[in-house]
Amino acid sequence: MHRIPQIDVIASVPDGAAFEFPEAGPEPEAGNGGFNKDGIDELMLVLDASRRVHTRHHFFSWTQGLLQNLLRHKMLICVLPEGKPNVLHIDIFSMAMPEATAFCATCVANGFGEQLIKAWERRRFRPLVWDTPEGGSAAASACFREMERMGSTHLLAHGMHDARGGMASFFIFCGDAQTTGPSQVELAELVVPFLHSAWMRAKLNSGREADKEQAGKPPGETLTVREQEILSWIYLGKSNYEIGTILSISPLTVKNHVQKILRKLNVVNRAQAVGKALDRRIISP
Repeated sequence: MHRIPQIDVIASVPDGAAFEFPEAGPEPEAGNGGFNKDGIDELMLVLDASRRVHTRHHFFSWTQGLLQNLLRHKMLICVLPEGKPNVLHIDIFSMAMPEATAFCATCVANGFGEQLIKAWERRRFRPLVWDTPEGGSAAASACFREMERMGSTHLLAHGMHDARGGMASFFIFCGDAQTTGPSQVELAELVVPFLHSAWMRAKLNSGREADKEQAGKPPGETLTVREQEILSWIYLGKSNYEIGTILSISPLTVKNHVQKILRKLNVVNRAQAVGKALDRRIISP
């Protein structure tokens, strides 16, 4: 069964360019450069929440929750150089694209991410909006066909660079035309520094936190096989009624299991439960 992925990938970029992006078009027109009071309040709420991101499941909950209010996306691809030539570390976060793993296998590993980063660098580190191109190489066409099949025809990409002009981190928001307009470009410039900091903290702390939690966890507090099964269906966005129908149990029984899951994972809602379960590898992509 397909599951919504939140995965780590180490991708070796092929020797030589798998394909070259055509030169990016003109920089998107800037918006009006201002926000009304409600917009500023919402922006500050999202940025302030980023400071409380310390683990991977925090990052998952923030990017797929509050951040969606500003930058709508179906999938977030986070890219980090591994310190070796042509090797990238890639995280994918999505609650809307069950086949994001297939996208990564088809596109990222054949040089898609590397070429998008090069296009961003040619634009002097300005946000890049990319839609499905006409023509291009066979590899590029395969990537964009995969995007179209998954209902994501536009990309908004931006990153952080170091003092020498090298890529420090890179973020690709996969969405559609409505989520990659001028206002989203401006927001990306404001949000990405906070996104970078939150992701770095999460990567630094997640392994340590997971080990600490697992070491101090009472044996009786592990999730049962049935609870893990229900959590997997929650992961796929199923309601209590739908899960009950699938498992041939009552919605009330499902609800009772969900309450136990929340208590055992020490979270307050289903989205946090999914994020924490992924972080602790209770469920897998």
